[in-house]
Amino acid sequence: MPSRSPRAGPTRRWIRSRAAGVAVGTLYRHYPTKTDLVRAVLDEASNRLVLRVEEAARSLRRPGDAVASIERLLADYLAEAATNQSIKAAAGTLGAADGPAFAQDPGRVALSVLLQAAQADGDIRPEITPDDAYLILATAPASLNEASRERWMEIVLGGIRAR
Repeated sequence: MPSRSPRAGPTRRWIRSRAAGVAVGTLYRHYPTKTDLVRAVLDEASNRLVLRVEEAARSLRRPGDAVASIERLLADYLAEAATNQSIKAAAGTLGAADGPAFAQDPGRVALSVLLQAAQADGDIRPEITPDDAYLILATAPASLNEASRERWMEIVLGGIRAR
């Protein structure tokens, strides 16, 4: 029997637990507060990004691979951020947003490998750092329409390219 609010309908927590395929008690046990739940969702998204950055760094084979990987990662991140706007908004409101996990090791190491390879290829300006990449991702305009996000990417990539 679902928990009921005074309005006699299922509670939001019950709805979330059903969507996750777990019992309400399990949800409360693992995520006692909404902030804990949102933080866990953000951590999972950050972990997926770190894995993609690490895979891209391991997959470098020839000149141009690094900058292509950076462009693809940025496009994927922007698309995912646009899809998950409500999570990012909730995180900001609840104080659960700590930024992408790659701002720390091991993702930062993989990001450095990608940037250094793109810089060695002459594709990315030499002064661009992992902190710059983090700043770009942290300020990605997820709330804009697709055409505006694509234009933002053109401007950002034009700003970091060496040519």
